[in-house]
Amino acid sequence: MLRSAPVAILLNPADDVMIACLELEVGTQLPGTDVRCTERIPNGHKIALRRIEKDQPVRRYNQIIGFASQPILPGQHVHTQNLQMRTFERDYAYGVDYKPTEYVATPATWQGFLRDDGRAATRNYIGVISTVNCSATVVKQISQHINSSGLLRDFPNVDGIVPITHGSGCGMASIGEGIEVLRRTLAGYSRHPNFAGVLMVGLGCEANQMGALFFTQGMKESPLLRAMTIQETGGTSKTTRKGVDIIKEMLPYANKFTRQARPASELILGLECGGSDSYSGITANPALGAAADLLVKHGGTATLAETPEIYGAEHLLTRRACSREVGEKLIGRIKWWEDYTARLKGDMDNNPSPGNKAGGLTTILEKSLGAAAKGGTTGLMDVYEYAMPITAKGFTFMDTPGYDPCSVTGLTAGGANIACFTTGRGSAFGSKPIPCLKLATNTPLYEHQEEDMDINCGEIVDGSASVQQVGERIFNLILATASGQKSKSEAFGYGDEEFVPWVLGATM
Repeated sequence: MLRSAPVAILLNPADDVMIACLELEVGTQLPGTDVRCTERIPNGHKIALRRIEKDQPVRRYNQIIGFASQPILPGQHVHTQNLQMRTFERDYAYGVDYKPTEYVATPATWQGFLRDDGRAATRNYIGVISTVNCSATVVKQISQHINSSGLLRDFPNVDGIVPITHGSGCGMASIGEGIEVLRRTLAGYSRHPNFAGVLMVGLGCEANQMGALFFTQGMKESPLLRAMTIQETGGTSKTTRKGVDIIKEMLPYANKFTRQARPASELILGLECGGSDSYSGITANPALGAAADLLVKHGGTATLAETPEIYGAEHLLTRRACSREVGEKLIGRIKWWEDYTARLKGDMDNNPSPGNKAGGLTTILEKSLGAAAKGGTTGLMDVYEYAMPITAKGFTFMDTPGYDPCSVTGLTAGGANIACFTTGRGSAFGSKPIPCLKLATNTPLYEHQEEDMDINCGEIVDGSASVQQVGERIFNLILATASGQKSKSEAFGYGDEEFVPWVLGATM
């Protein structure tokens, strides 16, 4: 029998606030207290449990989420009008909470494609990748021609032709950090196990020269990695025809791959959240963290990302680092972001977004503490820069922006072959060539936008399931989806437009 959601919940006895689970009217008594709401409290928002003086820290999850900008009285709404972000010292305590992973005796399996280099794929695509925005139209024409021709009916093991296009590749320096990140990202996609073959298409005169891309990234042309430029081939129609012919040559090879039993240790799970609300850190993120723990215990890899969205919670991750070196790598990226935003006259508290704030999140500290829960509880084994190959087993971290398409692009380039995306606002997202599962943080969202959501984590607040139970459900769905079951976003065709490499440096 389902239980109804409580009026409000206290996440930790040391917290200064409770979280409203319904819209609360003036006079509503908070459960377990003698505090009554002195103003209307929106669903998912915070209510003060005690008097908080100006400049005092405010705690949620027994962690600092901000500082009172004015005196706050018991029963008052705690949000942007009286809570603000400030810097404060955090104790990184490198590795003090690290514990070696206890692996399961009989690891789970799934049905995947085994590539010649020993890597496992969750999908069997052929990719057509633009080196520069100028070749994007040709890339799409090549892909559309094959996908709409009916030719793929003769190659039932091929999931489709994926156009990978973007808005960069020129108007940028030919050397330096910006083009290095772009080339690393393109190389990561060209090597991704979910692509049986890849055709790369350039214009010819762009900053991101094809030859330099291949040389700097150690790439070599082969029957399954081809390259051409529009200018060299002789124009749009000739390049499109040649591209179609090349893909036709790759199809018989790609079709030879069939699914076979693979161990869960070959899965690399990208952990992402977007369109967050106050429930994200209570339901979907902890449940995804429980699923990540299960994958790690089965020998697999789970990679957290979005550095700006662990800002203020990084000290919880460094405590789990397997070594001081790994912990310091994470803090090195935090310091890079502080410098980066300062140079651009930005602010690390630019996040939460307007939608996040409408959902009850006030500061980046509060959002980060909830977002970090996606990483579960196991040891932090390594930290990677954007789009670098993910090589360690276990829980890892990749430095990416908080912008969802850009973040998942980096994770995919690093080798993630499946992703989970938590949302409390209803994000619409997919990311070819990898499947992406959407996890709703609350039941009203799930019921309103069920066609986009793969799992309802709101059952945790409703009282009908525990974090661990939902985590197990997510883990099982990861295995099923990796084995070929389509995610909701795949059914709608999401993923062709979500390739967004991180653009660093000036656009010239």
